[in-house]
Amino acid sequence: MNALTHIVAALVLAPLIPGIINRVKARMAGRVGRPLLQTYYDLAKLIQKGVVVSHTATWMLAAGPAVSLAAVGCALLLLPGPASPAPVSFTGDFMLAAYCLGLSRLALILAALDTGSSFEGMGASREAAFSALAEPVLFLSFLVLAVGAPEISLSGMLGRGLTGVLAPERLFVPLILFIVLLTENCRIPVDDPTTHLELTMIHEVMVLDHSGPDMAFIVYGAALKLWFFAALTVLAVLPVRSLSPAAGWAAFLAGMLLVTVAIGLVESVMARLRLMRVPRLLGGAGALAALSLVLTVWR
Repeated sequence: MNALTHIVAALVLAPLIPGIINRVKARMAGRVGRPLLQTYYDLAKLIQKGVVVSHTATWMLAAGPAVSLAAVGCALLLLPGPASPAPVSFTGDFMLAAYCLGLSRLALILAALDTGSSFEGMGASREAAFSALAEPVLFLSFLVLAVGAPEISLSGMLGRGLTGVLAPERLFVPLILFIVLLTENCRIPVDDPTTHLELTMIHEVMVLDHSGPDMAFIVYGAALKLWFFAALTVLAVLPVRSLSPAAGWAAFLAGMLLVTVAIGLVESVMARLRLMRVPRLLGGAGALAALSLVLTVWR
């Protein structure tokens, strides 16, 4: 039961993260901003609407959002909570988690290509290109966390914090995971989730032909994916597993709030990078991850 508590918390609280980010950005700009529960309102509205499907589209357009949401849900089952291991845990499960996230992305890419729109195809190609650069960085981070872990799984690698058996050089890992978070969730400085300009859109352009419940699946799946990477970053930093269950949950939720506020601050003080500079950002993160891995292994 304790293992499922984190899953329930993710399913319930994940849509709150975009609301907090938007509120932080609004406060930084001197505005009141949208309600914190705006994503919940949007999901309720989308569920009640009908679906408009092009006559040229196939079953892939409708299957893409559902498969994407299901894949993110499977990845969450492999993520441990602050006071318990993951509901599904085994040696090497971090590879399955990465592949589940890749399947989620692939489903949306195929759905975008299914429309036959060159506009959505442009966004799909950019999504695929950036994800191909971000995934090696994510795997390198997992390898750094795996060195010295009692078990080569997410439950064994996460929740121990940056003290104890962890080397000081692993301090790079939270920064690396935060950059991966911004990339995988199409946030500034990689992408602007609020833009509607053709030359700058990446993720948003891929879902222009979705509506109704299909769009609700995409919005909810994006919130769950954001929760996954934020929780991954927090669990890599804080030693929540060494605390009592109540203290672990308090520290975890405080860390999640801190990461969420950090996303809002980054989006408030930075502009979106030019497309050609995004690979440099991911390359730098990959170099830091490789350096951290070498120093950790040879320490």
